[in-house]
Amino acid sequence: MRRRLLPAFAALLLVGSAAGAAAADAPAGRPAQAVASVRVPDGVTAGVAVFDRQTGAFTEQLNTSARFRSASVVKLLLTLDFLWNRGPDYTVPAADRARLEPMLRSSDDDAADHYWSENGGSAIVTRMAARLGLSDTAPPPAGYEGYWGYTSLSARDTVTVYRYVLDSAPGPVRDFVMGNLRRSTRCASDDFDQHFGIAGAFEKPWAVKQGWSGSYEKGTCGSGGTATASRTASPAPAAAAGVDLTRPALHSTGTVGAGDRFVVAVFTLHPVGTSYGKAYTDVGRLTRSLNVPGAARPDGWWYGTWSDHVNVRRDPSTGDAPITRLPSGVEVLVGCQKRGEEVEVPPYTNDWWAYLPQYGGWISNIYISSPDNRMPDVKDC
Repeated sequence: MRRRLLPAFAALLLVGSAAGAAAADAPAGRPAQAVASVRVPDGVTAGVAVFDRQTGAFTEQLNTSARFRSASVVKLLLTLDFLWNRGPDYTVPAADRARLEPMLRSSDDDAADHYWSENGGSAIVTRMAARLGLSDTAPPPAGYEGYWGYTSLSARDTVTVYRYVLDSAPGPVRDFVMGNLRRSTRCASDDFDQHFGIAGAFEKPWAVKQGWSGSYEKGTCGSGGTATASRTASPAPAAAAGVDLTRPALHSTGTVGAGDRFVVAVFTLHPVGTSYGKAYTDVGRLTRSLNVPGAARPDGWWYGTWSDHVNVRRDPSTGDAPITRLPSGVEVLVGCQKRGEEVEVPPYTNDWWAYLPQYGGWISNIYISSPDNRMPDVKDC
């Protein structure tokens, strides 16, 4: 049965596009390509910096000094503070490695709570801002000293942090931090899918430390999720020292390219009530628009999805347990498609399945926002 396009999800047909076109203006299914300048989706507030370590110049700068609540990006400072002045022969104790590794790879909040409490809380931020010369970084506001995610950061300060790690930190510190960021897990410890932004816009090698904060729905990654972005979802003042603490935040930071050539920092705020899938999609579109010369872009076609918690399967059938579940309504990269088990969502049926290379699995085309069962521009597998 031919499936009509569901109006509620029609906006998700606006996908990442070719050079010179705004991501929000591109037609459905257009191949992923590099573009020339940052494009910020409607309703999104962004601070962006892309620094080329090879040339020593920025290729993108947008609101680079604007302060955003850091969410989990502050975990970089918690790690560096712990490792500061340990000496070149220092070996991270097993107990700390068991905390630091999941904090960097899977954004574990319990580990961040531990180091925040053990090492002085807000004093950590003050120390690291002075050590690294961070201009826009400040501790959480008065009354919220326990909320490390309310630390303020900017895109330019984040570039400075990564440049310290890559160019000035002792080799063991650099290798420990970057080695863990290269092992970023798709599913964070709180069951949020954290491979948005840099991780979706570029092929490896990349290394990422992401951040999310706000009243998002529960995470759906992996086993299905049981947690919200709780560390920074509690009641808060609307703003503190010019930092918006109300709108949902989603940040993607890290490096792209061989030798960590490019440092990328993308900080975003979204309208109140924005779903995680919508924010994830908008950060993806923005990041795909960045000017990162020579960085490898993934092949495929970007399409919107509809429905809640769509299962990603190992094969084009419902026989196996799902690999993971998608954030509701998120945009995905489709590599190819083929026929498989017929899926029925009354009154629709569809036996075509889409392969998602970034997940290593399949979803039924019935959940793809396309006017036909078979996407007309996507190749067969």
